[in-house]
Amino acid sequence: MLFEDLQQDLRQSQLDKNEAKVNTLRLLLSEIRYVQIKKNEGEDKPLSDEEIITVIQKEVKKRKEAADGFRQGGREESALKEENEAEILSQYLPKQLSDEELKIMIDEAISQTGATGISDMGKVIGIVMSKVKGSADGSRISMLVKEKLGQG
Repeated sequence: MLFEDLQQDLRQSQLDKNEAKVNTLRLLLSEIRYVQIKKNEGEDKPLSDEEIITVIQKEVKKRKEAADGFRQGGREESALKEENEAEILSQYLPKQLSDEELKIMIDEAISQTGATGISDMGKVIGIVMSKVKGSADGSRISMLVKEKLGQG
């Protein structure tokens, strides 16, 4: 299970004295436990791998947004630290789909829903998101759907 893999990697990182990875994984495991407690209202029931992937995606997104903010503020060193953490976390996400693979899925969803314009964007995104299950970032999907439906 993914949670055990994360714990094992944390232990190995501690032995390797990889401070950046240790700190990043500690924060991630803490966030996973927080979500687990919040979801299960105190019950000690582990999150599924799919739920953990969702937590990791949110954490990667936070790091990327923080890096952009630091960069805009002229704090390059902090931006690089955030990007490094995002890279560490991304290693635990499923292989990301290419734009071409996503476009095929989007085309299928468009024909499935009969979407004709930007007003149908939500339906198309919903179908694609249910199929990709962590293999593509929502903002990327949104951008590609907008491109496709904007032309129609």
